[in-house]
Amino acid sequence: MKIYTKTGDGGDTSTLGGGRVPKHDVRVAAYGSVDELNAALGVAIATEPGDFELELLERVQCDLLAVGGRVASPDPSKVAKALDRAPVTDERVADLEAAIDRADEELPSLTQFLLPGGTLKAAQLHVARTACRRAERQVVALSHSASLAPEILRYLNRLSDLLFVLARLANHRAGATDRTW
Repeated sequence: MKIYTKTGDGGDTSTLGGGRVPKHDVRVAAYGSVDELNAALGVAIATEPGDFELELLERVQCDLLAVGGRVASPDPSKVAKALDRAPVTDERVADLEAAIDRADEELPSLTQFLLPGGTLKAAQLHVARTACRRAERQVVALSHSASLAPEILRYLNRLSDLLFVLARLANHRAGATDRTW
């Protein structure tokens, strides 16, 4: 199978499970933003130290593939078997909250607004956080015209919080001070 199909050359694309839509469709923007977030997270993972919260971040990447699949499919029942591989549930949202709480226990209290940066790892996590916020906005926009599981919105909202806390934790563990505004 070739990677290129030429079917999108006219400005439209296939959705997961069937159907074609313009590449500027709100659904395409939403799953494209989730994909962009996953790529930004991949860069953060690849940035030294490579073992920083690796198991957690790799699990999030798998979750994001599941989120993207659900967002990309106008009829999830057509691709249920593929989507059931990694369901995004309230349990996964609770896992993110537990990870936030664990990280927060290591950190000094936050009393000021922070400027993104510090170590390269922290800066990359901040880039992933902002990509997460964009993905969340795009998925919310889609949710106004399509049915989406509410756990998806909760997951993305909590994930941006986790990425913020992990950026702070990366600086803290490296002995770098967060830059304040």
